[in-house]
Amino acid sequence: MQKRLNELKIIAETKIKSAHDLNTLKELKVKFLGKKGELTSVLRGMGGLSPEERPQVGALANEIRNRLESLISSKTEELEEEKLEKQLREQTVDVTLPGLPLTVGAIHPLQAIWEQMEDIFIGMGFEVAEGPEVETDKYNFEMLNFLKEHPARDMQDSFYINPEILLRTHTSSVQPRTMLAKEGEVPVRIICPGKVYRRDSDDATHSHQFMQIEGLVVDRGVSMSELKGVLLTFIQKMFGKETEIRLRPSFFPFTEPSVEIDIYDPQKGWLEILGAGMVHPRVLEKSGYNPEHYTGFAFGTGIERIAMLKYGIDDIRHFYNNDLRFLRQFQSE
Repeated sequence: MQKRLNELKIIAETKIKSAHDLNTLKELKVKFLGKKGELTSVLRGMGGLSPEERPQVGALANEIRNRLESLISSKTEELEEEKLEKQLREQTVDVTLPGLPLTVGAIHPLQAIWEQMEDIFIGMGFEVAEGPEVETDKYNFEMLNFLKEHPARDMQDSFYINPEILLRTHTSSVQPRTMLAKEGEVPVRIICPGKVYRRDSDDATHSHQFMQIEGLVVDRGVSMSELKGVLLTFIQKMFGKETEIRLRPSFFPFTEPSVEIDIYDPQKGWLEILGAGMVHPRVLEKSGYNPEHYTGFAFGTGIERIAMLKYGIDDIRHFYNNDLRFLRQFQSE
């Protein structure tokens, strides 16, 4: 058996030394040293040896195993170094080649307008409030004085999930949620930016999904003149100190009286920009505020509307087409 072990050693050493790649080396390790390898096969015959021969054969087998493992380890290191040197030779980097230009991104124009509007209102003491985009009919309509049979509901063709759940049609739904959470405490001074959804046909001025920012103030002695002052400050910070505004009578179910706000463009004349008004007494009452003690005002506008007026954009779809030619115009914004 010792003779067979020595012969196995010579054969294994020869093949290991002549291996040219790591895969072959792994196969040789399994072939000679694995659980079903040749060394193990030879040692299975130790049962037929005499008690005097077994220690000698066992010692020789361990010596051969250690020798082959050491040889395989050295050969592995050698082959890995050769592989690395080959990769370095084949993947030489030419440091004289010019580098690739880095593309610098920019904030999306709608996000930029959103953040600018938030900064303006936060500077006037407003807080940012948020609410769910999947809303209940209660908060989207009923708490805002849209009764079930109210014709004003037809103004906002909605995406209903079931008779009581829909995608919100305005961020005004955040207003009653906030007032109820405050449990009658004042002041309430919030803005509510976010996405809204209506079943509009997409064209240059309409989209089934767009963004709004709404504002709400509730306190003692809040007046229409304060509403005008807040909106004039916002518009002049957004469009310039010389921007003129006018208020026109309008109608919204959740405000009374209601107004439309226009800004004056020297080239295009008066342009509608947002709607506003004094919070309807029913809305205050439903949200836990006594309308005989508290008054408030609310306003709302589309973020796309502001961006289109500020940048002179004539088609709302440009914001959502991901056209880099359009978006690159705002890299400095």
